[in-house]
Amino acid sequence: MPGSTEPHLDRTDHPDGSKIRVAIVDDHPIARQGLAKILEGAGNIELVASCARPGELGTAGWEHTPPAIDVMLLDLYLDGHVMALDAITSMSTHVPILVISASRHPGDVVAAVRAGASGYVSKHASETAYATAIRAVAAGQFHLSAQLADMLQAEVAPARPVLSPREQETLSYIARGFTHAQTATRMHVSKATVETFIARIRAKLGLGNKAELALAALTHLDVSSYPPGTHNSK
Repeated sequence: MPGSTEPHLDRTDHPDGSKIRVAIVDDHPIARQGLAKILEGAGNIELVASCARPGELGTAGWEHTPPAIDVMLLDLYLDGHVMALDAITSMSTHVPILVISASRHPGDVVAAVRAGASGYVSKHASETAYATAIRAVAAGQFHLSAQLADMLQAEVAPARPVLSPREQETLSYIARGFTHAQTATRMHVSKATVETFIARIRAKLGLGNKAELALAALTHLDVSSYPPGTHNSK
């Protein structure tokens, strides 16, 4: 597979209709072949690299010559029993990471997101689910399947902190990709007020990056209660 060329990274939203460039990192050849077959029929998605280890992508000196990748599909358990959290953390600053794993354990999902993953897809997912997740992550969104979200809600429901109605509303907007300013406009408050709400949410839930905010929205909010028109179509 064509994984040897390494032009500079271009993380645009492909306004010209060009394909989303994807790399697969999985230590199981059969898994890589299966994913490659799925991507062949995905239309605007192109597989540009496939390998067993991140190092095979030429990640030494990544900051100088990053490969042309828009989304990286990374197996969570590259070494059998140890999660590839260090790889997620180091590479997620350069390219969005969509974790793929046979594990549907809530703790694994949370650990991957906290390490910097932009999404998580179970290897039990349908073929269309992979394409949907890749397109979402390439567009700068956080992606988690509805089934995994339901599992997380069930796991954290007994101990989850209580958010005020306005904090819940703020969280729903931010998790769906709106900026602080856009959220303020929709809530009819100042940007400073939104930032205050977000600071409270982070403090209550112990959150760090934006992906964790999105994950929190799935686990702490009733999706049916989101304010109307909260999907950011940008």
